[in-house]
This record gives sequence, structure tokens and C-alpha cells, in this order.
Amino acid sequence: MNPANPWWNPQNHADRRPLLHARARLMGAVRGWFDGQGFLEVDPGCLQVSPGNEAHIHGLSVQIRGKNDEKAEVFLHSSPEFAMKKLLAAGESRIYSLGHVWRDREHSPTHAIEFTMLEWYRTAAPYEAVMADCAALLALACATTGAKTLRYKSSQANPFAEPEYITVTQAFAHYAGIELMAVLDDPKAFAKASEKAGIPVAADDNWSDIFSRLIVAKVEPHLGQGRMTFLTEYPACEAALARRKPSDNRVSERFELYACGVELANGFGELTDPAEQRRRLEAEMDEKQRIYGERYPLDEDFLASLAFMPQSSGVALGFDRLVMLATGAPRIEHVIWTPLTLA
Repeated sequence: MNPANPWWNPQNHADRRPLLHARARLMGAVRGWFDGQGFLEVDPGCLQVSPGNEAHIHGLSVQIRGKNDEKAEVFLHSSPEFAMKKLLAAGESRIYSLGHVWRDREHSPTHAIEFTMLEWYRTAAPYEAVMADCAALLALACATTGAKTLRYKSSQANPFAEPEYITVTQAFAHYAGIELMAVLDDPKAFAKASEKAGIPVAADDNWSDIFSRLIVAKVEPHLGQGRMTFLTEYPACEAALARRKPSDNRVSERFELYACGVELANGFGELTDPAEQRRRLEAEMDEKQRIYGERYPLDEDFLASLAFMPQSSGVALGFDRLVMLATGAPRIEHVIWTPLTLA
């Protein structure tokens, strides 16, 4: 929001009011849907010892007075994931959370530093089950707002149509002309393929950097056009919190959900091996150190809890983005009640 023309200006609020009222109705409908599916709403604490350990997600730190009045650094969570998995380890089986999360360095029409995340977990369920949940929630969003389609800019997606399912390997072949499995362990060959596809590569780009450039430029714009798309089976190196697919350990049980070219959700068949999870999170922090010159502590309680956590599947969905698409709002701050105003 422009400080010279703030959201609380009565005319601005009058323009946003229909979108915000639709948000409130959808929030109630989502809670009703999960209640009807036998889920329990949980309320994870926002202050955590770690904001999460993904290389490109940036946390917000808070200084508190700890034991003996000593200063201690904690973080606002970037997702309730670690806390909710501890609850699964403790014995809960079907849980969801609808609350605020924080990620630094996030400014765009579809990003905000503080936003609302809908996250849920099913124990003893394959990740296809939570994909079905996602499809049901997108249909619910349009049914609640009265929209016939999800909309963003000039794109539309019919949430009542059969979803598209495409693997990352298929998407790279179709949209970028790259056989991903052939370059899975060969950064130089991947860089050449990227250049051939018209996406330049920097001298210090590693395999993951190239993958990210290609998926943003060549794949994402085609997803969720006309109907929702599930992009599935990410390379295992691009899924730090997901278990490998039993039939092909080169890829993981990770999916992302798209509508109108916008990523709405990120879901996993959850990794429950503490040693493997530690290795992956440390690798993520090494990568963060390489790129950004910083790293976050590991949540040792989370790692210890994985030994008790049952096989589960889970999803994190950007609730504000869902409201945007269900109302046709052009920017995320239009559907946030009190967006942060920066000079």
C-alpha cells in the first residue's frame, strides 16, 4: 500500500470491503469443511527456536529475555510445520491450522511478509489424499464467493474441472525441452540445456539454482491454465522435507498446486527418518550460508520427534492467494485486512 494513500482511507476500504468480507466467509467455510472431515483445529505458537530450514525462506528474528534474564534469539515461524509434526508425534492424527506466518524479503503482488497459511496433516494417508483435499478446497472457495472460476490477471482456472496432473520431469520435457533425469547428476549438462532453452546461467549457479530459474521461467506460466494443475514428483534434491517415492528414489513425494499460473500449495508425503532429515536440513543451511551468508539453528525437538511421528501427508496452502483468485483481486494486500505499510 502507498503510504500517501493508505488502506485505512475510507474510500480505499470501501473498495476493498467486498473482498475482505469474502475472505471472512471463506475462512468460515474452510473451518466448516475441515470440521466436517473430522479434523481438529490446532493453534501452534508463533515463536519458535527456528523459523524453518529451507535455503530460500527467510525468517524474522525476535529478541527475548530468557532464563536468568539473559537475552535469547527466537523466530516468528515461517510455517507451523515443525510444531504440527510434533503434535503428530504426540498422538494427534488429523489436524489443521489457519493462522499467520512470517517470511522476510517477500514483496510482490502475490507475496507479503506477514500472511495467512492454511496447513493440514493426515496420518496413515498417501499424499494423493491431501491432493484431493486441495481440489475440494479450491471448489469450496468459488462456491463460497460465488465465482465461476478462479481468476488472476488474464488467466482463469475452473476449480470444478478435473485437475491436471503432470510430473516435474514431464513438465521440463514439454515446456523447456529438457530431459531432466538425464542431467540429474550433471550440473554442466544442465547448464548447457538451460542455455539452449533460452535461460542464461550464472557462473556460480549450482544445479538447484538452474532448476529454479527454469521452473519459474519455463514451467510455472503454463500451469493451472483453464483448470488447476498438480505438479508432482520433484527431484529428491528439491524436497528437503519429503520422503522419496518408493518406486523411484530419484524423485520425492512432493507436489505443488497451481491455478492461473500462481502457486497455491506445497504438499508432501512426509519424511520421518530423523537422521536423513538432519542431513537434509544441514545441507539446506549450507546452501543458505553460500548464497545469503546466514543460517538458522535446527529445531532439535522437531528432529527428535520424528522417531515417534507416524507416516503422514501434509500441505501448506497460501490462504490469502486463494482469496485473491476466488475474488479476482489483483494484489495480495487487497485481501489482507490490515496490510503492512512501508515507506
